[in-house]
Amino acid sequence: MRLSVLTAIATVLAAPAFAQSLPHLPTDLSPAGVRAADDHLALEEVEGVEAMAFVRASNERALAALTGDPRYETFRAEGFEVLSSTARIPGPSFLGDGIGNFWQDAEHPKGLWRRTTLDSYRTDAPQWETLIDVGALAEAEGVDWVWKGASCLPPDETRCLISLSDGGKDAVVVREFDTTTRTFVEGGFSLPEGKHRISWLDRDTLLIATDFGPGTLTESGYPFIVKTLTRGQSLAEATEVYRGDQSDGGYGVSASVFRDGQGGVQAIIVNRPLDTFRAERWRVEDGGIQKLNLPARASLHGILNGKLVFTVEEDWSWYANVRPAGTLMAVNLWELEPNDGRTITNAATTVFAPGPRQSVEDVAVFDDRIVVSILDNVRGRISVFRDRGEFGWPETAVEVPENAAVGLGDTSRGSGRLFWSQQGFLTPPSLGLIDVATAASQPVKSAPALFDASTHVVEQFEARSSDGTMIPYFVVRPREMAMDGSAPAILFGYGGFQISFPPAYKPEMGRLWLENGGVFVQANIRGGGEFGPAWHQAALRENRQRSFDDFAAVARDLEARGITSPRRLGIYGRSNGGVLTSVSITQNPQLFNAAVIESPLIDMLRYPEMPAGASWIGEYGDPRVPGDAGFIARYSAYQQLRPDADYPRVYITTNTRDDRVHPGHARKFAARLGDQGHDHLYYEETAGGHSNDADPVANARRWARHYTYLAQQLMD
Repeated sequence: MRLSVLTAIATVLAAPAFAQSLPHLPTDLSPAGVRAADDHLALEEVEGVEAMAFVRASNERALAALTGDPRYETFRAEGFEVLSSTARIPGPSFLGDGIGNFWQDAEHPKGLWRRTTLDSYRTDAPQWETLIDVGALAEAEGVDWVWKGASCLPPDETRCLISLSDGGKDAVVVREFDTTTRTFVEGGFSLPEGKHRISWLDRDTLLIATDFGPGTLTESGYPFIVKTLTRGQSLAEATEVYRGDQSDGGYGVSASVFRDGQGGVQAIIVNRPLDTFRAERWRVEDGGIQKLNLPARASLHGILNGKLVFTVEEDWSWYANVRPAGTLMAVNLWELEPNDGRTITNAATTVFAPGPRQSVEDVAVFDDRIVVSILDNVRGRISVFRDRGEFGWPETAVEVPENAAVGLGDTSRGSGRLFWSQQGFLTPPSLGLIDVATAASQPVKSAPALFDASTHVVEQFEARSSDGTMIPYFVVRPREMAMDGSAPAILFGYGGFQISFPPAYKPEMGRLWLENGGVFVQANIRGGGEFGPAWHQAALRENRQRSFDDFAAVARDLEARGITSPRRLGIYGRSNGGVLTSVSITQNPQLFNAAVIESPLIDMLRYPEMPAGASWIGEYGDPRVPGDAGFIARYSAYQQLRPDADYPRVYITTNTRDDRVHPGHARKFAARLGDQGHDHLYYEETAGGHSNDADPVANARRWARHYTYLAQQLMD
């Protein structure tokens, strides 16, 4: 029965005339059938002989075309100048009674973890004390260490767990560090490379989910068991606290320790993901564990006055009252546990209910207040909500600039302070510090302009998608530009995982593209989080085509307004944006003349077979299931390539060490383009992971390659 269903689906998808132009769309959509139809499986072997030979040959050709362009060296030098500029704002985090920062520049491309006092940080020339020199550590140990962060034990934060990646992978080694001696702790906590989920319980105990040996990871390679690890114990000696199941989806089980402003433990909650977005939550207490009555789709933010603060990501009935998806709530923890006979309180549980063009973007929980950043038509604002029990949650707005992107930064719950930032496409970031008790903000730092923004303006428009939905997008264009379609433009999109893209200052884009007369467009298509969970869920699974239609609608609207034309329009996307750009090229090649497809998912009929693909089934569906395979096959770009199509010369790029999105996607797409005679460029960086943040030297080369290609396609 299973095979007959699959054959029927494939027959519909591949009618005779259609099949002739889609030679690589399998007639059998079962995993075995998809595998049998794939002539580039060897390229999935990350460091296989055939794969690396393909990479070397492709890189040689791509570098000749890109680095041989006279613009490349100028772009590289200018990119490095802005990416390593010492005029940037050092990103602050509260560290004990001071301020911590991780910093990279020309002298320290691997970076320094350092600290200073808040008073010193406020000055133009803070006096920094180096805690860890990552470059010196890498040289001493002969390992290409990349900084991945520090987790310090409240309230004094003198003991920290340092995460280091070999070459930029998501997998890290973890070592305990003492900030008072500025040394790694001899005999301290030390974990081998892995995708760990770790929280401090106390000075001598960690809550950890990791690879505990054979059979302890999910299909995606993430942990499903939580244990306590006591100082001096090996992983084999750790004590089990919670066990999910090997079939669990998402990004792995984790335990969160919620604390008050003095560092006291308020609650321990285990998050067990069932798929990409649905999860169970379990509270650990008194040696036992109880499941909380929460919606499967919810985001937990913290605990205030014994109440769990969370956002519901689906409509949820709470005592006969439906709370719409996107609502920020605060509910007594004990009310979320099995009924113990206590009387339900009448305290207000809705903190903030966003309107149809609003969404809760970020939340910071303090001992008596909640700070929320809100997107309103993709523009930001900040409000403070105070808990008044049955009298509700009075809101006090923080004074922030209008028509800007605002973001919450690090918090000090003990002192009731919060860093926040604001920026725009043409406005450099500035940093403020909020006193949560008064909702007053004081300026702390402002970054200087790193490119000339005087020639450009920002506008926001809407395009009508295929089903009539209006899709907002931003245009950053020259002020005096002729509206005749002649302007070179880059259209950026993502459209997935409920990730929002408000305006952001991109100095490398400004310097390398805008200063050369280019146009930048950012499309807030469905699948993102700009208008809350509904905007995301409108493009899930079988509705994925809506994201692609939204993106195409923006491209057509740009042409209709005379902002650009297909000859001058290029697209850029990475990761999930690689799904978007590869599909856009295969479905609508006539709309674009360039595409930078970076760190992409592309073979959507095999993505769960390549680590860590199975963790995204909640977003895309499971192609191993017949019904899901049917709708995925309709857009999967690797199978949809046609030899008779007129594709622009595209540029595909990824990283060998990317352990989040497998490099096989990009390799196979490039190989098939070549098989069919389509001109293209493929470059694979052999160092650095999915986030492309190994150091500013490599990042400058990366952006120089991107913009050299885009200039060739759109400006020449």
